[in-house]
Amino acid sequence: MADPKGFLTTGREVAQTRPAQERVKDWNEVYVPGSLLPVISKQAGRCMDCGIPFCHNGCPLGNLIPEWNDYAYREDWAAAGERLHATNNFPEFTGRLCPAPCEAACVLGINQPAVTIKNVEVSIIDKAWDANDVKPQPPERLSGKTVAVIGSGPAGLAAAQQLTRAGHTVAVYERADRVGGLLRYGIPEFKMEKRHINRRIEQMRAEGTKFRTGVEIGRDVDAAQLRRRYDAVVIAAGATVSRDLPVPGRDLKGIHFAMEYLPLANKVQEGDYVAPPITAEGKHVVVIGGGDTGADCVGTAHRQGAASVTQLEIMPRPGEERNANQPWPTFPMLYKVTSAHEEGGERVYSVSTTHFEGDEDGNVQYLHLVEVEFKDGKLEQKAGTERRIPAQLVTLAMGFTGTDRSNGLVEQFGLELDERGNVARDADFATNVDGVFVAGDAGRGQSLIVWAIAEGRSAARGVDHYLTGASELPAPIRPTDRALTV
Repeated sequence: MADPKGFLTTGREVAQTRPAQERVKDWNEVYVPGSLLPVISKQAGRCMDCGIPFCHNGCPLGNLIPEWNDYAYREDWAAAGERLHATNNFPEFTGRLCPAPCEAACVLGINQPAVTIKNVEVSIIDKAWDANDVKPQPPERLSGKTVAVIGSGPAGLAAAQQLTRAGHTVAVYERADRVGGLLRYGIPEFKMEKRHINRRIEQMRAEGTKFRTGVEIGRDVDAAQLRRRYDAVVIAAGATVSRDLPVPGRDLKGIHFAMEYLPLANKVQEGDYVAPPITAEGKHVVVIGGGDTGADCVGTAHRQGAASVTQLEIMPRPGEERNANQPWPTFPMLYKVTSAHEEGGERVYSVSTTHFEGDEDGNVQYLHLVEVEFKDGKLEQKAGTERRIPAQLVTLAMGFTGTDRSNGLVEQFGLELDERGNVARDADFATNVDGVFVAGDAGRGQSLIVWAIAEGRSAARGVDHYLTGASELPAPIRPTDRALTV
């Protein structure tokens, strides 16, 4: 145990954010650079080194949290980085983007603020990069086997890195023009600067992984042909079909899926555009959906100079404390104020969109909504609560319904789907097609980045075993495992 009295003498501290009025003028990450370093060792000392560390169960990667907390407390950063990488290929991604179910499961969190696990994690990996401790790990020998990975999001990258290090020759196919999947184009720059992705890709290239961008399997390359070219295939194409809102006026100009809007803002940061083709500048913006993607739209609209930003959520506002029916160590539904919400805008709960209203040129101008409530388990509209709000740009951020079938990938492979529309797989992450495996949201459905990386690592073991008859690669989860929720 690092500091036997740490959880008694040290209060919880988290990374400092730059002032909202300052950070909305740029696209840099919202945190004050270096703000964690003066406090992070003491924060790691709050870890109680529990006999049964439930944080392991909260994290699907099985991160060795008490161990790297102990090393961080002692400022043995090299050892902390080694322990961090033992279970997680990309801790700089999870340390910035994961909602930290490990902290919800922290034993200290039963009656005190939990250990700042996420902040300790990102501090360790940032120091590892600064110290040049993150080096390529090419295989000692090649197996002679080839693997194609479809998709370069966190699941695809994790599977590719594991399989490359196991000695297989791996090529990653990405339909976008750059590697990274939703990490590249779905996550705004202010949440994670893309330099973090770029240096990981360079590490993977040095290890031997090949990348093929601008190639969509199913459209540009026939899936069955791809299967014949490689000894195994991993499908990590994500669950990219956005949930739509079929109400009158949906066809008006100015209504877009979040994943139509957010990538364009990122492409400006990549230098592809001077200004995005879809912009919030000077407009009244309405974001439909109260999750993280919706918050990303809010923060992006602020930076583009929106006249106003309103975020709508059909569910009631969550409480700020755990409900009795969401006990520790489950991940609770709490009212969360992200950095984007700190920057302004209005959040409206328990409302449903009835229709959109446009001008004579077919541009959306207003959104009509009504308050809703649950009665006998059903969602009902409250009479007399209808109203309209200005809406010149509307983004739909209501989640995703499954993997893309329009490109022909599912049909060309001949893949079976489960009852939820995801690609079906067995205990080894193998599909019904011999030699074809699936990892991440394509098989699990929309989920968190830690689950995607865990799936990529686990699927890599299944592939390695299929190719060689045995495997020493770790498999942190099974396809049927689910988060600790109620």
